[in-house]
Amino acid sequence: MRKTIPIALAEYGVTEHKGATYHNPRILQYFKETGHLWVVGDQTAWCSCFASWVAKKAGYNYSRKLTARSWLSIGQATYIPVVGDIVVFWREHLSSWKGHVGFYINHSRNRNYIYCLGGNQNNSVCIKAYPVKRLLGFRQIHIKSSQG
Repeated sequence: MRKTIPIALAEYGVTEHKGATYHNPRILQYFKETGHLWVVGDQTAWCSCFASWVAKKAGYNYSRKLTARSWLSIGQATYIPVVGDIVVFWREHLSSWKGHVGFYINHSRNRNYIYCLGGNQNNSVCIKAYPVKRLLGFRQIHIKSSQG
């Protein structure tokens, strides 16, 4: 199990606030601590931000972008993920720029779904199942080197 899981689980249940008048300060903190100071609301897509925040806290390399698919160039591809590896899915259609990223938990018994711990899943940090047919890839992320 990667060091990402205890950090992400400690955030379990962090949820967006509905409406435009009040935003969850914890989610805004994820943006701030990953260098996205321009974000002022929790309605901005935050799955990649949450993954980056967790990876940064764990001492791993992370994406500096807010797009889920940016994680496809972080770390190393793997076909046999371990708990806590990155998992990236497509959204809308395979060739879209849109996606979702989280931390691998497990496959369903029938292998049709992948359980993922992540942010902005039903507007919160939780574990959710995603169809295997939407998988773009698994990534092993590495400890950040002292060079950057």
